[in-house]
Amino acid sequence: MALDLLFIAIVVLWIIIGTSYLRWHPFFVLLISALGLAFLLQIPVTEIPQVISAGFGSMFKSIGLLILFGAWIGAGLEATKATTAIAKGIIKKLTLLPLPFVISSLGYLVSIPVFCDAAFVILAPLTKKLAATNIARRDALTIALSTGLFSSHVLVPPTPGPLAAAANLQLDNLYILLLAGGIFALVLMLIGACYSYYFFRKSNAEDPFDKNDLLKYFGQEVQLPSFSVAIWPLALPILLMALASILPLLFGNETGVLIDLILFVGDPAIALLIGVLAAFGLCLNQQKSIGPVIEKGIQQAAPILLITAMGGALGAVIQFANLTEGINLSAFNNSMGLAIPFLLAALLKSAQGSSTVAIITISSIMLPLLPALGFDSEMGKVWVIMAIGAGSLTVSHANDSYFWIVSQLGEMSVKQAYRKHTVSTLLQGTLGFILLLTAYSIFKTF
Repeated sequence: MALDLLFIAIVVLWIIIGTSYLRWHPFFVLLISALGLAFLLQIPVTEIPQVISAGFGSMFKSIGLLILFGAWIGAGLEATKATTAIAKGIIKKLTLLPLPFVISSLGYLVSIPVFCDAAFVILAPLTKKLAATNIARRDALTIALSTGLFSSHVLVPPTPGPLAAAANLQLDNLYILLLAGGIFALVLMLIGACYSYYFFRKSNAEDPFDKNDLLKYFGQEVQLPSFSVAIWPLALPILLMALASILPLLFGNETGVLIDLILFVGDPAIALLIGVLAAFGLCLNQQKSIGPVIEKGIQQAAPILLITAMGGALGAVIQFANLTEGINLSAFNNSMGLAIPFLLAALLKSAQGSSTVAIITISSIMLPLLPALGFDSEMGKVWVIMAIGAGSLTVSHANDSYFWIVSQLGEMSVKQAYRKHTVSTLLQGTLGFILLLTAYSIFKTF
């Protein structure tokens, strides 16, 4: 067991070196990791290709369509300016809240179908416009946006990380993750929003902010779809999956045409496909060609699909390691057992920069440990995924591409980005994990 742990530690070290220092594409780094670990674990040479192919194919089968459909929804929202319409609608409906909380809420919602980096690029001009010439306010709103986007990026399907973790941990009920991950991501969002609000209040000392001027940014946007129309590609999949998840609670094992139809459209793949059709409907309504939207979605999804699928291959190899023999994990068979996935994910994220790679790698390592830690139930797996998610955003700094997107598009110096963006992710991860431990301790008493 100790030797197998050493081999996995070597592979993790290689992932850090390959992605951070050599700057190789994560796909090749994970491929080399899978091959190297397979040899180190002495898997028969003739079986290695089959193990890697099976792991790659299994992950692709589990989440491939979900990631692709999510990318198409995001591309459709961007092409039709529906993202801007959603931003306008949220700002109008939440004007009673302080502006940083409104911007964080916007990021939280948009990042569910749109990848975190791309969503920040789309929404960054909004924060600049709302800040006007106040640099301190611009920085505060930039942090509000970045933390809002980041929170759902690591926890809420159909973003790739949570989907890959669910597949690696063999979670059957994705609805539970959608609900629990969505609630926990909301908590993380509020932590980031509170931190950004601290800077926002300081910025108002010399230049008080007038909420009546919030909508000036949208004055020239004359061809935006209405909020009620723009939100459907996001809302429909969530509503359908939620309805399908509560149906068994209401009707038990009853069957019927209507029940079967609801369960069909509530399947995550079908629900997201309906969201795609709604996004394409927006394009047709605005007389925009669907072809470029399809191509852009594929371009965005392809690298993520390759990385997550190769992560599945690495996960399949890790299953050959003996990680529990000779070690007593009963001491961790309580809330502190969640510290293991959190700390591992935080260490890997901080060392190599990619939240998605951290989530994929650590979830693969955690699967054989679940029974010993007492997290092998469906809900137990969700608690582990949330712990990994919290760790995977702790912390974002110079080796993370998102750090540079936030600092450059937000026009922040590196020093300011460390002080505000990096510290905000540290607070989100650590405080979020403490709250997660508290929630789990309460949950166990029932």
